[in-house]
Amino acid sequence: MASESSFDIVNKVERQEVDNAVNQAAKEISQRFDFKNVDAQIEWSGESIAMQASTEERVNAVLDVFKDKLVKRQISLKGLDADEPKLSGKIYKITATIAAGITQENAKKLSKLIRDEGPKGVKAQIQGEELRVSSKSRDDLQAVQALIKGQDLDFAVQFVNYR
Repeated sequence: MASESSFDIVNKVERQEVDNAVNQAAKEISQRFDFKNVDAQIEWSGESIAMQASTEERVNAVLDVFKDKLVKRQISLKGLDADEPKLSGKIYKITATIAAGITQENAKKLSKLIRDEGPKGVKAQIQGEELRVSSKSRDDLQAVQALIKGQDLDFAVQFVNYR
């Protein structure tokens, strides 16, 4: 009897990569001419990233610089949740968070997709914030990965623990 092969579908973001993107964005903001005299800055604020500037368009430009740095570090923007600019005194602020983990609702959607459109004999089970997919055939698992990559999901996924 062949042993079962499996992999996990997760949504993990490397905190160090996000930290590097924040630092690179801060450096670019401090050096660019269009950010002079607008009190533009970006920094960690607990588990979220705080951006600020003296005008709404400049704080949106700070967010664009940060998004650019995330993309260059291969971090999906699907996990970035930035709110609208808010006026706080004379400064506009944006708070952004990076989502990690697959919600129960999204895990159920993926599980249903695998059941409905995936190869027969493939099992998917939800384990906390990840989804374990298992099958006797490695080819079926690769077919499931191709199926999920082909979907236009509103959240980022990675495949880990391929055994």
